[in-house]
Amino acid sequence: MTGQPFPVEAGHILMFARAIGDENPAYRGDSPLAPPTFTMASAHHDPDHRLRPKEGEEWFGSGAEPGVMPEGGGGLHAEQHFEYHRPVRAGETLYAHTAEGRTWEKRGRTGRLLFSERVTEYLDADGEPVVSAVTVAVVPEGPATPKDAR
Repeated sequence: MTGQPFPVEAGHILMFARAIGDENPAYRGDSPLAPPTFTMASAHHDPDHRLRPKEGEEWFGSGAEPGVMPEGGGGLHAEQHFEYHRPVRAGETLYAHTAEGRTWEKRGRTGRLLFSERVTEYLDADGEPVVSAVTVAVVPEGPATPKDAR
């Protein structure tokens, strides 16, 4: 199987559930289910993830400028959508495949807004889809002008 490997471990599921304040017993035990947004934690297994610190490089951290991603990071996080094809369980490895999705723009009182999607498909070892995730980012482009507000 190709793609960024994401081992689903019971301890990782438990820590994720605690971090989001969800004490559902389904997230504990020998073969726990993963909470619904758990696949976002796959970034912890991606050495090239843009928010992960890298030795010798300045780290963006939790935000050098509140709410704005660093250069090339996609702007503001606008939306997140998930489609679950089956439950995620401890003990399996998922493989993340990310591709660019749709792009569009809107105009309003604040000027032009550029929207873009990033689509990540999480497949199991047999290549079967487990979770599809769509991240929507928005980049505000300059202040509003009288023409933009019409």
